[in-house]
Amino acid sequence: MSRLAFRAAAAVVGVALLAVYLAAAAFVADALLFLWATRPDLPVLLALLAVVAVGSAYLSYWIGTAQVLASLEGDRLPRERAPDLHHRIDALAARMAVDRPALYVTDARAPNAFAVGGGSGGGALVMDRSLFRILSAREVEAIVAHELAHLETNDGLALAMADGIGRAVVGFTTVLALPALLALSGLAAASAWIRGRPGDRSGPFAWLHRALTNGLFAGFVLATLLARSRSRKREFAADDRAAEVTGDPIALARALRRIERAAEPSWPFTPLSTYKRTENPAERWLSTHPSIEERVERLRRRAAAQESTRRIPIGPSRGGRRR
Repeated sequence: MSRLAFRAAAAVVGVALLAVYLAAAAFVADALLFLWATRPDLPVLLALLAVVAVGSAYLSYWIGTAQVLASLEGDRLPRERAPDLHHRIDALAARMAVDRPALYVTDARAPNAFAVGGGSGGGALVMDRSLFRILSAREVEAIVAHELAHLETNDGLALAMADGIGRAVVGFTTVLALPALLALSGLAAASAWIRGRPGDRSGPFAWLHRALTNGLFAGFVLATLLARSRSRKREFAADDRAAEVTGDPIALARALRRIERAAEPSWPFTPLSTYKRTENPAERWLSTHPSIEERVERLRRRAAAQESTRRIPIGPSRGGRRR
């Protein structure tokens, strides 16, 4: 095929692609305009969007909670099999604003404990059996208090709602930007074909398409980072609450260290280990938990502050007057 014939054929393909993409963009734009024209009043519309976002996040959370409990490779632990542990949970729940959760014991690949549910249902506390081998009774109590602190403030639901609402906002924005994305994609492809360079995406339309796509992706990343940041803050708050309730911050610090060491692979080249320590800032920002080092250091400072407070004498100073 001669170069002139190729350019002519490429131009025809480019025009056809442009027509298809623009037709798709026009169809989506018309659909959005129709929905906008039939919308209720703006306050009602905003309320409906909020209900959809909150409702979908709430439904996703409870479905996820049910799936987690259904997929557990373990059993509910009856009181007669672990009376001391149940007594400790009862005592902690009584001191905290939380209903007594159901206790499950499971066999996981690494020592772990987590709480799901919450609210008036009480939720569930899930503990791996290995925790009872590597932790002392005081350390187990500290871990239980940490998880009950999550149930006390219903952290799981709050975090799921924040994450779900953020993703819903990004999703709505993406739908609104879809006509522009389709039009720019068609213009970029058509321009490349008409220039005789089908694979070239260096033109201005391609650049605009990438800029808009990257902006939407940045919004998704920002929503994720905000949710993960809140999750890390709630971990610190749960540590503080556990230390307050048990009065023993060092027990929780020791428990975290023991869990960290037990989760570390004994063979340094283990490829699928669930334990991973990283100094990569991006991975730390995306993590749902702060590092063990940060948590242990905060608990040690709290213990030191408690110890110094105990040593301060209480009473009137020598030069003071009684009133």
